[in-house]
Amino acid sequence: MIARRTKRTTWIALAAAPALFLLAACSSGSDGGTDTGDESSEQETIELTLAHSYTEDQPQHRCGAQVIADEVEAADVGLTIEIFPASQLGGDADRIASVASGDIDMDIQGASALGAVYEPISVLDAAYVFDGPEHLAAFMASDDSAVLVEGFKEASGVQTLGAWSAGARLFTANVPIRTPADLEGVRMRFPGSPQYLLNAQALGADATEVAYEELYLALQQGTVDGQENPITNIVAQNFQEVQDYVSLSEHQLNTNLVVMSPIWDELSSEQQDALTAAVETAVTEVTACVAEDEEVVLDEWRNGDDWEVIEDVDVEAFQGPAVEFFLETFEGESLAVFEAIRATSE
Repeated sequence: MIARRTKRTTWIALAAAPALFLLAACSSGSDGGTDTGDESSEQETIELTLAHSYTEDQPQHRCGAQVIADEVEAADVGLTIEIFPASQLGGDADRIASVASGDIDMDIQGASALGAVYEPISVLDAAYVFDGPEHLAAFMASDDSAVLVEGFKEASGVQTLGAWSAGARLFTANVPIRTPADLEGVRMRFPGSPQYLLNAQALGADATEVAYEELYLALQQGTVDGQENPITNIVAQNFQEVQDYVSLSEHQLNTNLVVMSPIWDELSSEQQDALTAAVETAVTEVTACVAEDEEVVLDEWRNGDDWEVIEDVDVEAFQGPAVEFFLETFEGESLAVFEAIRATSE
């Protein structure tokens, strides 16, 4: 096998078809295939880079990125994938720029980070836009999801291969959070992206911006009173050491998208099929892994004394005003995406 790295300089020109998990249509590119002019020549092996910001213990890596790499290798279509976890190739904003330029081949990104390139896609991270992982899957299977994918591709040249939920975000604080009124006077840390700051307004929170890497210390020193993250991040950062309560608000799905650089257009149909099938498998695996991991952690929290689990959160008191806030605040394509997602709710 002959190892090859290809420098990408073209943009993707394929149109995405509506399909479950935003799987991309196959192109007619032949780079990376066998040399039809010489039947005895060996197939070139294209080594792809896949980057993300998660630790190797988190579901996004072991059930997502690693599954994609394993499935692609097992397909034996002249592709291998080298994974770079834990932001080794840069933060989210830097990596999506590198994917667009072709310096990184594949990435696992949150919808809000991609919103810096195409604002409507960040609506996938709006508070209470989804009722749960099944609702996310229903939207991805709808025709409206294809419109979102095409808009993102037109704006960035980046191909979307699939999407999964890495769990719902919860509040932690030194006071229990059961209703929006409980957020009054609480300096709640939110990520600094526009969508997350809109979420804070929709939920009635006083948002304070702190870098994720500095959050533990900020909570320990009292710079902020609370924060919100999915269970996998809460565990990874040991927030139970510096917080007294975790409130099961489930106010936002932590949505990840698997995206690919313009090298997609250089792959053979066989290689594209292998990649899309691998991502589809990973979407299923991540969803199952997240559910299993969360149940184990919640049992440990309920039976332990690290902090108190607040289960009687008044979700309706949060969701109703949040949905109304976004219907009044979003405009244009972002509003259309929000309305389309809510229309697929059961």
